[in-house]
Amino acid sequence: MAEAALRLSTELDGATVLGRSFARRAVRDVRFIVPICIILICGSFAAAALLQMRMDRGRALAQAASFERARAADIARATGQSLDRYARLGAVFAASPEQYRSADMARAEPAIRDIAVWGPDGAPLAQLNATAAPMAVPRFAGPRAQIPGGLAFHNAGRTVAVLFHPAALPLDAHRTALVPAAQARGLWAPVPGWPLAVMTSVDEQGALAAWTGALPLYLFVILGPALAGGWLAALFVGAFERHARASRAIRALAKSEFIAHMSHELRTPLNAVIGFSEIIAEEFYGPCGHPKYSEYARDIGEAGKNLHAKIGDILEFANIEAGRYPLTEEPVELSALVALCLEEHQGRAFSRRISLSLAFGEPGLVRADAGAVRRILANLLTNALAYTCEGGIVRADVHFEEGAGVLTLCDSGKGFSACERRKAGKPFERFDRGGTITGAGLGLAIALELARRMGGAMRLVGEDPGHGATMELRLPRL
Repeated sequence: MAEAALRLSTELDGATVLGRSFARRAVRDVRFIVPICIILICGSFAAAALLQMRMDRGRALAQAASFERARAADIARATGQSLDRYARLGAVFAASPEQYRSADMARAEPAIRDIAVWGPDGAPLAQLNATAAPMAVPRFAGPRAQIPGGLAFHNAGRTVAVLFHPAALPLDAHRTALVPAAQARGLWAPVPGWPLAVMTSVDEQGALAAWTGALPLYLFVILGPALAGGWLAALFVGAFERHARASRAIRALAKSEFIAHMSHELRTPLNAVIGFSEIIAEEFYGPCGHPKYSEYARDIGEAGKNLHAKIGDILEFANIEAGRYPLTEEPVELSALVALCLEEHQGRAFSRRISLSLAFGEPGLVRADAGAVRRILANLLTNALAYTCEGGIVRADVHFEEGAGVLTLCDSGKGFSACERRKAGKPFERFDRGGTITGAGLGLAIALELARRMGGAMRLVGEDPGHGATMELRLPRL
């Protein structure tokens, strides 16, 4: 269980490192940034256009609904007036039915088909159309009501029913209907004085006709800026790439010239200084005359060797950055190579009573350049031994995971603070410690760059200050 948790934690750490590396590379890659920006710009234009389309569509439907509501109110008002007129004629007939005949009422109001009157006890009193079948007395609550084909109301204790042609009412048969007020839904308006309502609906096709006609404009709003932005971006990226290639060529040429000239101009005088100082210190041609001269000569030689090493690091780093450091990737037995490098540094570790060992070495092959791996290990071991106090421990471990060979190098030195961990690996970043001679600050930068060029990764594993440091190197597994 613990091994599985450790393996999962290690895999997550590796994925995090690779993710951060990809993110940094993506942020600096113009070819990646520009398309993403174009997509975001086009997406924002498309979202704005879609929101505007939705708002315009909703506004068009809301305006149509408002118009239909006002139209329903006008129709309800006209319908109420018609029903009131029919009710007045029914009341006139109920007051003196003997004075009116069907023909006379038809001339007064052609829409009325029949009128019937019942007494308080429900007995029929009169009917306008004597030839028609007797109507049944309607039962309803309230003073007025709608009945099939007409209306009914109470008048002076009597019940009056008026039948009329529904087509006479000012209703649009396709979009409006007269319904009881309790059944009204959606867009409707009450009929004044009657328990009725006029229901209507929105003609969406007509309401959205203007909105549909504006769709080409919305497409232009979306596609116009996108096409223009893409065209301009292609021009800008092309120009930027041309300038970037020219700038890279100039920098590469300058680095090549610097390396070619400075390698000889700097190292040759230093070799002479170191050689002559050693001759004087060893009194090759006889005594110097004073012991201090020999001491100074040795100091000059040590200073020259340190300066020679720093210049070598600077030129090597410039070579790597300029792409002049050849790498030949081949199968490498990582554990055997680590054991060989540790053996080469045993003398320095022994002189300072530091325990240097390969605690665990799992056999396995990685795809790498053996010389570059040895250079990385040499830099890591130099740093570990430099920052570890006498009597300390430097331990290496090699194990393999899915797709990677992992080397961890731990020391019992003072470790690094959080600020130093963020700066670790940057060129010319040095972390001075009391009693420790530091170099040019390029050892870790060279190791990181070599690991990257071989398709690997390297990182400083977080440790609390004062509890040592752990460097981790990952290389592709075969």
